[in-house]
Amino acid sequence: MSADDGRRGDPVVTPELLDRIRERLAVEPGDPDPVRVAAAIRAESAGVLGDTDLLRALRLLQTELTGAGVLEPLLHDPQVSDVLVTGPDAVWVDRGHGLRRTSVCFADEAAVRRLAQRLALSAGRRLDDAQPWVDGRLPEFDAVLGDSFGVRLHAVLAPIAHGGTCLSLRVLRPAAQGLDALAAGGAVAPAAKVLLEQIVAARIAFLVVGGTGAGKTTLLSGLLAKVDAAERIICVEDAAELAPPHPHVVRLVARTANVEGAGAVTVRDLVRQALRMRPDRIVIGEVRGAEVVDLLTALNTGHDGGAGTVHANSPQEVPARLEALAALGGMDRAALHSQLAAAVHVVLHVHRRADGTRGLREIGMVVRDSDGRVRIEPAWRADGAPAPAADRLHALLAERLCA
Repeated sequence: MSADDGRRGDPVVTPELLDRIRERLAVEPGDPDPVRVAAAIRAESAGVLGDTDLLRALRLLQTELTGAGVLEPLLHDPQVSDVLVTGPDAVWVDRGHGLRRTSVCFADEAAVRRLAQRLALSAGRRLDDAQPWVDGRLPEFDAVLGDSFGVRLHAVLAPIAHGGTCLSLRVLRPAAQGLDALAAGGAVAPAAKVLLEQIVAARIAFLVVGGTGAGKTTLLSGLLAKVDAAERIICVEDAAELAPPHPHVVRLVARTANVEGAGAVTVRDLVRQALRMRPDRIVIGEVRGAEVVDLLTALNTGHDGGAGTVHANSPQEVPARLEALAALGGMDRAALHSQLAAAVHVVLHVHRRADGTRGLREIGMVVRDSDGRVRIEPAWRADGAPAPAADRLHALLAERLCA
């Protein structure tokens, strides 16, 4: 039974009664376990509810007050990567083929707002009119979702969100799909698969670029699985998603500040720590800030074969994107291009196709012009278009693999 059914079809369990029960539970210490919820129902109903009505109210409130409420079944679906709420009757999911609307509904806008605020509190964040947006991680899902590493939360309250509270939940499942499986599924062409295996074996540093949800982490994880078992990989991430099937992976995960604003551990902090952990390869799950300076510095100090992902719509946009990020770390344009040309050799571009599937679109080479600026030239393209840097890539692979 949905929350909507409970409110509209039951004259005894009224919205006013449910609101009084919620208020009572909100001021009481401790989690809203079944015993406390049942006691609150009895107290607020003054004993007028029969056993059937009491059980109905208990089920309704437990659904709303525990876990992710009516969204819980969607988060447990192993195919779901994102759950998006844009209104009481507008709940969307992504199962790898683009967004699809579901039949899940909330009772009203207030129910969406209550869930967003409760989840924010669970993530150690504040969400109210004074702080109308929140970004956090829900640790209670770490064990509940089995092979998942939790759920990332983002929420914006009305009136900042004009149509009502917007709630975005991303299930952080480990990207453990291997390169062979990606090739078998059509995400990586056979010719590209051979090149990718050679890039990893030759210890060539690379960046995986693409838009949100394009499959960057999935491809990166698949490539790391091809790393020699004798090598030590240090993975630094903002949220734990990388889980390559490799025998020697050390995973460092950043931490945001608590409600008092203390205790933050940044990706940049962790990159610096990774340098002291005897890495063979340093990997950043997503380069999104000043840590790009530390990554490029690390790759220029003898740590070959490093990797990372970057949000960019095309390989040609990568230099400009990295310029902007490097500026946050105090590195100017000339220094960035110099470091980039020396540290990174290959850019892999993934994208989401029109049918919602994802795949490798281009392999690009980092080329430095006479003026010192860096550009990305195609070395392989999925559409068969000319790839002027193909010979350059093959020459680099031959040189590294024969060394």
